[in-house]
Amino acid sequence: MALYIPKAQILLPRMPHLASSTAAAAQTRQDSRTAAQTRQDSRTLGFLRRSLLLNPLYHSNPLRMAAAIVPGDSAKSAGVVRSSLIEPDGGELVELVVQPEERAAKRAEAAALPAVRIGRVDLEWVHVVAEGWASPLRGFMREDEYLQCLHFNSIRMADGSIVNMSLPIVLAIDDYTKEAIGVSPDVALVGPNGDFVAILRSIEIYKHNKEERIARTWGTTAPGLPYVEEVIRPSGNWLVGGDLEVLEPIKYYDGLDHYRLSPRELRKEFDSREADAVFAFQLRNPVHNGHALLMNDTRRRLLEMGYKNPILLLHPLGGFTKADDVPLDVRMEQHSKVLEDGVLDPATTIVAIFPSPMHYAGPTEVQWHAKARINAGANFYIVGRDPAGMTHPIEKRDLYDPDHGKKVLSMAPGLEKLNILPFRVAAYDTSVNKMAFFDPSRAKEFIFISGTKMRAYARNGERPPDGFMCPSGWEVLVNYYKGLQAEETGQQSAALSV
Repeated sequence: MALYIPKAQILLPRMPHLASSTAAAAQTRQDSRTAAQTRQDSRTLGFLRRSLLLNPLYHSNPLRMAAAIVPGDSAKSAGVVRSSLIEPDGGELVELVVQPEERAAKRAEAAALPAVRIGRVDLEWVHVVAEGWASPLRGFMREDEYLQCLHFNSIRMADGSIVNMSLPIVLAIDDYTKEAIGVSPDVALVGPNGDFVAILRSIEIYKHNKEERIARTWGTTAPGLPYVEEVIRPSGNWLVGGDLEVLEPIKYYDGLDHYRLSPRELRKEFDSREADAVFAFQLRNPVHNGHALLMNDTRRRLLEMGYKNPILLLHPLGGFTKADDVPLDVRMEQHSKVLEDGVLDPATTIVAIFPSPMHYAGPTEVQWHAKARINAGANFYIVGRDPAGMTHPIEKRDLYDPDHGKKVLSMAPGLEKLNILPFRVAAYDTSVNKMAFFDPSRAKEFIFISGTKMRAYARNGERPPDGFMCPSGWEVLVNYYKGLQAEETGQQSAALSV
């Protein structure tokens, strides 16, 4: 995947709360940086300072100002360390799992309610909402929330404030289930294994206009969109919204549950490491050395700004993905090798699974990815070229403009308090045999290795250029594809024998 950032710029000029602490840092850049780069950074930081002075949001909200602790603040100098530098949307982290002592009574109540069976992806959304990733949302969307999300990518709170909400989090039901619910105000959600998962309270049932939902979320109704074909089109013609009471924490028992840290658990981990900045990196591919270069360079730049202990949240997506993506367990094994080999520093990196399903909805979805990390306590978000995008399902082109994701994040309503960190272009530099930042003056010396090309290398048993990925991490991918090919060969043989 080609990665992009405008030359000599790391911060899009949207977050004013860094201005007062970074002006001095801009004057002490390392000697290796060019004068042009320094001038560009000074212009950016000046813009941030002016934004702080002119933005009434930050002057009128003392809680938000207190959360924006930066190097040199009086709270920091007094010994107060706050890693949760950004308050959750709505001011309070939503957590919807009932207390252990209440679970027996809630299960008994659920057994007496009309039942709504939910699928695997629905269960992932229950997980997302229950832990507060979608704060302040407290359940599956009712119609007013759904329409605001679909048409405005945001929801207006009772106090008039706006929170970002770009993806509909909804539960579809069919005609038979709607009829069975009748006039009951509450329903029980029954999971894929037949167990009671949650009670949905004070429900509202409304029409599921699939065409409108697809068109507004993806910008196209072309056939072949993975989430659409596997989740939306087969679903029912009605949506049911309401407040969730989740009967117990969602577990998958796949050997990876210890990676599934909730927003509250992540905030505690940031505090225990005494982080003074947290920058999140979302991905659904294995980590190659170009990714690592970008993450390590981001940390270096935050240190230059004056932060003492910025922590990386390496946060792979763990929910629904399309069929040709590398499975989660393989990706997590590969990520562990990257840390074992020291490509990323384990002391300054937290690896955790983000439980959300993947839509591949480009600029619409990248807002959701950024918003959820606010609720986890990250105050910086790294955005790359064509985030959450994919190839057009029927035409040979990108579905979205590759630069629109980062531009949308810089303007999205409800994300004003989040610092956006765009990528620089990283590619394989044949002159030094390693991943490096792209230099247009010698473009012929660089090779761009996309995620698709990387997977083709591994599937065909080919080695990528030395320095593209740590050897132990590459071995994990090669072994996965060898096993997959053996399985496919066995299935073909069995089919022929039948």
